[in-house]
Amino acid sequence: MTLHGEVAVAIPTAAEDTMRAVVLERFGDAGALRLARVARPVPVVGELLVRVVAAGLNPIDVKTRAGGGEAAGVHGFPAVLGYDFSGVVISAPYEAFRLQPGDEVYGISAAPRATGSFAEYLTVPAQQVAPKPKVLSHAEAAAVPVAALTAWGAVVELAKAHEGQRILIHAGAGGVGHLAVQFAAYFGAHVVATASGRNTNWLRELGASETVDHTTTRFEDVVAEVDTVIDLVGDRQDHTGPRSLDVLRPGGLLVNVPSGSWPTLMDDASRAGVRATSYRMVPEASTLAVIGRLINSGDVRIAVQEVFPLDRIADAQRLLEGGHVRGKVVVQVADY
Repeated sequence: MTLHGEVAVAIPTAAEDTMRAVVLERFGDAGALRLARVARPVPVVGELLVRVVAAGLNPIDVKTRAGGGEAAGVHGFPAVLGYDFSGVVISAPYEAFRLQPGDEVYGISAAPRATGSFAEYLTVPAQQVAPKPKVLSHAEAAAVPVAALTAWGAVVELAKAHEGQRILIHAGAGGVGHLAVQFAAYFGAHVVATASGRNTNWLRELGASETVDHTTTRFEDVVAEVDTVIDLVGDRQDHTGPRSLDVLRPGGLLVNVPSGSWPTLMDDASRAGVRATSYRMVPEASTLAVIGRLINSGDVRIAVQEVFPLDRIADAQRLLEGGHVRGKVVVQVADY
């Protein structure tokens, strides 16, 4: 063991060349996942080796497991998936690098082309890793990266949230949604969020100015002339995306996030006289660092509905697939 401050860091040796990981044996349902021992990854130029403490689950993990999503990047089985992670640096690219052994970090893995976060160790490009927010546990921090960067990209970079702007956010209580609500409110926008009735009061606590219970009310009956729609549903359920075109002001913007959820998006938006774009998250340590500061200051809160042990990741994915999750679902990979 090597000590760095008060953190004990295990340095891999030649005898320690395997690790526990959840592997995908084939594309399919959650039953295609199993716990196994696999080779421990070795970092190359520009990469960190990180001991994973916790890993967050995202819809893209489920889509890829089933053969959609990023499945094209899976070049063989067994494969180790998982994007979100929080953990401890084991080795850095060089001695004076900004992150050093013992540092607590969070970020997004290079899965599926490389070993993902559903494992005890991963190697990851340094530009996808930032210091873990100090106020969060590893389980909470693992819930942040993909959802937060997605929400930030849609709300801040594309919608350019600002005072006086009216933003409608669908699925406001989900992993991306509850962060999108907070980012939009932080920058002064008037936020309208759709969610089930049990989550509407909570979303107001997070900064929503108005909420719509989608189980009892058609949002287009009570919302109109919004500047931007952050669409986290698309055309997969009750035509939420296409119905949203009717509540945008002329020339307004719709940002569609779920991949493959609305194939006719651009044509539909053009006919409605509004602007539209899809959005795909780009892992950037600099943005993660900014988000971390907002979390440390208390301006942004993270919701984790449940934490599962690694050997119950199939149950965790089934919960996520079932919908109605408030915030995120996380798996605990190791003790810390």
